[in-house]
Amino acid sequence: MAGEVIITVCGNLVDDPELRWTNSGAAVAKFRLASTPRTFDKQTNQWQDSESLFLSCSVWRQAAENVAESLQKGMRVIVQGRLKQRSYEDREGVKRTVYELDVEELGPSLRSATARVTKASGGSGGGRQDARQAAQRGGTGPAEDPWASGQGGGSQQGAWGGNSGGYAEDAPPF
Repeated sequence: MAGEVIITVCGNLVDDPELRWTNSGAAVAKFRLASTPRTFDKQTNQWQDSESLFLSCSVWRQAAENVAESLQKGMRVIVQGRLKQRSYEDREGVKRTVYELDVEELGPSLRSATARVTKASGGSGGGRQDARQAAQRGGTGPAEDPWASGQGGGSQQGAWGGNSGGYAEDAPPF
């Protein structure tokens, strides 16, 4: 949508993601992120922390379930999404404005950590629908899936390592 502000923020989770469900059954996970800029002071030969930016974040559907299962307080993450501004009046009648992030993509920061990625079952599409879509494109379905459990497309490690690369011969690596 035109006019949306898309941002990418690196920071640490302030609390564990909280998973809830809407009345229609959609999953939503909410969490807060703290991003603290650091600069190196050559005079003192030390790193200096600037003021932290705290953002409330929400992520929906299968991604929400994945976040709740995978991430916890203190983890450093990279988050990309649409920045939203919301105004309200608090209990004392004071007008407040908050900024929130509707998360589109996120993952752990690997600058000082490691992660093992596992494709979640279910999610967007899933089994039969993926096979149906692949058949419409002329493919054979999950056998071409580089994340498949060691079947068809090569090793389970795919592009992240291993000896076979994990992709069907005609599929691009990304």
